Amino acid sequence: MLRAIQPEKVYPSIQRYLELLFMLTWRNLKVRYRGSALGIYWSLLNPLIMTGVYTAIFGTTFASYYNDSLLSYLLAAFTGLVVINFFNITTLQALPSVVASGAMLNKIRIPFSVLPLSLVGANIFQYVVGVLPLLVVMTLFITGQPAHVPLLLLPSLALALVATGISLMVSALYVFFRDLPYIYELVTFALFLSSPVFYPAAIVPDSVKPFLAINPLTPIIESLRQLILGGTAIDWGLLGFALLSGGVVCGLGWALFHAWSDRYMDLL
Repeated sequence: MLRAIQPEKVYPSIQRYLELLFMLTWRNLKVRYRGSALGIYWSLLNPLIMTGVYTAIFGTTFASYYNDSLLSYLLAAFTGLVVINFFNITTLQALPSVVASGAMLNKIRIPFSVLPLSLVGANIFQYVVGVLPLLVVMTLFITGQPAHVPLLLLPSLALALVATGISLMVSALYVFFRDLPYIYELVTFALFLSSPVFYPAAIVPDSVKPFLAINPLTPIIESLRQLILGGTAIDWGLLGFALLSGGVVCGLGWALFHAWSDRYMDLL
């Protein structure tokens, strides 16, 4: 029987896998922005609007943590929002990717993993083309240090790794637990509150900091802010921890996704 052939057991060459991943990523981008006037730059609209809202509400209060500069708080809030938006959108889009492709998977044999990864890839492209250039301009404008610009790739890579790991994990879990989207909305809200997005990390009480330290988005946000706003020496330990956390989350997500893959077709 056709169903007895498990797509994830088909291991194409790396070149073939990458070609398939590129094709699906490009398809996702075309479908997403077909007929759109601004295209990928719509991804900046939400963080820009929310930055204005948070600056209007909290700017005067929290500016003291950023050298009494309202502009520095605005840029810090925008940086945090960019990170949390990328993570939330990427993982929420990837969550139903395997289940939504059930009909296709019953007809053709492709590796399951290209489905969530193609959505991650589309959002990474959107980040690189739309968000990253703006972060570069902010860095050069505020710090005036071109050496900080290539370092922006390190926390950006950590963000991509975290989003990839969680995307693989939730897309696999959704095959087994169809109520997951409702639970995951609460998880993303908790991550938002536990990430220093619109507030500085310095205001968090010491008794709470150990619990927030397990949030892999926190070192990413703080690393980006440090590079963009300058003012202090680069904390290489923080950058290293962001990359290490991203690698661990990505590795765990990949391992779980493939560990459960032999059961997917029975439930699609």
